[in-house]
Amino acid sequence: MSANASTVPEFTLAGSSRRAQPQGLLFSFFLAASVLTVAGNLLVVALVSAAAALQSPVYFFLRTPSALEISYTSVTLPLLLHQLRTGQRHIPRSGCALQMFFFLFVGATECCLLAAMAYDRYAAICAPLRYPLLLSRRKCLGLAGSAWACGAMVGPGHTSFIFSLPCCGPNTIPHFLCEIQPVLQLVILAAALLILCPFGLILGSYRRILATVSRIPSAAGRRKAFSTCSSHLVVVSVFYGTAVFTYIRPKAGYDPATDPLVSLFYAVVTPILNPIIYSLWNTDVKAALRRTIQKMGPAKI
Repeated sequence: MSANASTVPEFTLAGSSRRAQPQGLLFSFFLAASVLTVAGNLLVVALVSAAAALQSPVYFFLRTPSALEISYTSVTLPLLLHQLRTGQRHIPRSGCALQMFFFLFVGATECCLLAAMAYDRYAAICAPLRYPLLLSRRKCLGLAGSAWACGAMVGPGHTSFIFSLPCCGPNTIPHFLCEIQPVLQLVILAAALLILCPFGLILGSYRRILATVSRIPSAAGRRKAFSTCSSHLVVVSVFYGTAVFTYIRPKAGYDPATDPLVSLFYAVVTPILNPIIYSLWNTDVKAALRRTIQKMGPAKI
C-alpha cells in the first residue's frame, strides 16, 4: 500500500473538549475575546495611521504587531468557536495544513518583527543623532518587509515538510488547533532555532542599550530611557515566555493536558493584551486616543 493511501484523511481536535465546562459559556467568552482583539488592534492601527504625532519609526512598527494579532485571532478562534458551537471536532488534513501554515507564518513574522523593534530601541537610545538615518522610512519598510518575508518562507517550509510525511497512526490531536507540537515533535528543533535566532538579536540590542543607559549620570535620565523600552519588553516577555515553554522545554515536561491552555494564552490572551500594553505605556498613543474621543463627542453649543 502506498504512503498516500495509508495517510489519515482528517484529524480530531480534542483540546476544546478535554474538560466539562459549559460549551455555551466558553463560546461566549471566546467570541468576546475575538471581538475585543480585533477592535483593540484596529484602534491602534487607526490611531497610529491618522495621528500626525505618531509618525516616527517606533510607531510605524506598532501597526504591524496589531495586524499580526488580528491575524492570530483569525487563524485560531473561528475554528475553536465552530467546535464549541457545533460540537464538531474533525478537521480535514488539508484544513489542518492550512491552519498550521498561517499560524507559523504569523508566528515567524512576529518573532522577526520583535527583533526589528528591539533594533529601533537600540538606535533611539544608543545612537540618537543617527536615529533618523538608521531608521529612515525606507529602512523601516525593509525591516517590516523582511519580517513578513521570513514568515512567508517558514510557513510553507515547515508545513510542507510535516504534511509530506505519512501519518498512519492515531489521528487525535490533544489540542484546539493544528499546531506543531502536538502534530509532530520532530520539527521542534527547527522551531527552537526560529525562536532563538530573533531572540538572540533582541538580547544583543538590549545588551547595548543597558551599556548605554548605565553611562547616563542621572537616575531620572535612566528611567526615561528605560521607559521607552517598557512596552516592548513586556510584549517580548509574554511572547517568548509562552513560546519557550511550548517549544524548548525538556521532553519530560511535555504535558498534553496543559499545553492547550498555554496555546490559548498566546493565541487568545496575548492578542488582547498587546493593544492595552502599547497604549498604557505610551503617552503619545493615550493622547491621540483622547483627542479622537473628544472629536467624536457631541459638539458644544
